[in-house]
Amino acid sequence: MKYVSFKDVKLPLLGFGAMRLPMKEDAGGKRIVDYDLAVPMMLRAFELGVNYIDTAPFYCDSDSETAVGMALKSWKGEAPIYLSTKNPSGDGSAAQWRKLLEGSLKKMGRGHIDFYHMWGISLDRFRKNIDVKGGHIHSALRARDEGLIKHISFSFHGPSDDIKKLADTGHFESILCQYSAIDRSNEEGIAYAKQKGLGIVVMGPLGGGRISGFPKETAEKLGIKAAASAELGLRFVASNPNIDIILSGMSSESQLLENAEYVSRLAPLSNGERDAIIKMMEENKRLADLYCTGCNYCMPCPQSVEIPYIFEQVNLRKIYGVKEHTKTNYDNIGTGWIQGKDASACAECGECETKCPQKIEIVKQLKEAAELFK
Repeated sequence: MKYVSFKDVKLPLLGFGAMRLPMKEDAGGKRIVDYDLAVPMMLRAFELGVNYIDTAPFYCDSDSETAVGMALKSWKGEAPIYLSTKNPSGDGSAAQWRKLLEGSLKKMGRGHIDFYHMWGISLDRFRKNIDVKGGHIHSALRARDEGLIKHISFSFHGPSDDIKKLADTGHFESILCQYSAIDRSNEEGIAYAKQKGLGIVVMGPLGGGRISGFPKETAEKLGIKAAASAELGLRFVASNPNIDIILSGMSSESQLLENAEYVSRLAPLSNGERDAIIKMMEENKRLADLYCTGCNYCMPCPQSVEIPYIFEQVNLRKIYGVKEHTKTNYDNIGTGWIQGKDASACAECGECETKCPQKIEIVKQLKEAAELFK
């Protein structure tokens, strides 16, 4: 395993994302993690040197932290395991934030969390709810002083420029954000945060799944040797010098072994190879833009339908073949992560179509999207 230095520790280039652990139903029909499969898989990861593991309270039907705790308790190796998890209480009270922290510690049987994230925060939420008198940043600083947290972090799904502003606050030591050959929107923000001394962990390095729109055959046409699309995706991300850890959500031991093998012998892409892939992706984006450019002129929708976001998921699925990730994103509409309503809420008023510079048949396309993600 290849490692990077961060603060006073060495961390693996490949991190284990515990958000897609194998699941099963218990005797009562409740979905839980299949511990018989998941725990040995995580222990195998630790043996391979993948000793950075990321979880969260709501992953795997709220069972991921329990499974990770079982693996941590079962680990008999000498190498330390670095734990990352998150606090979802972005708008709640300081008491609620502390309760969630203590709950995660208890669930995982740990005395401290190495990287504790303000989960999915925005710049607006940070200013209004976190960096205020009695806000969560002060709770985090106290918890760090008590030794319950080693590093204060944040995960992020907003505009790249906001990464810079959050990095400038001086409160955070690392960031977790999206980055892949498909989605390079955070590239500038990542570079800035790295320059400010933050550790950079990226999620979704394979676009949220195996990128069927980024196949090995395409790489060969570009003159790039790769055993599979997964290897090519990991090599692309690793070729960005500002990235410390590539976090990959793995649901089987075969995926773990595949990714660990690729990373252990990883040769970052040359500038020419990277430029060739970017050019190919830009062409794919041009094709996607014929469908929707994401200009937002159609908004706001009288029914609060998240039109550009829905069409973005359709683009990713149709142009790049990303299925599972886009279905999850679509299902998250209206849950708090993504405000508004899904395509089924369209009242067919047609107001959006009068404002669309692309003259897209939005009502028709929304019907197709509703069917696609049903």
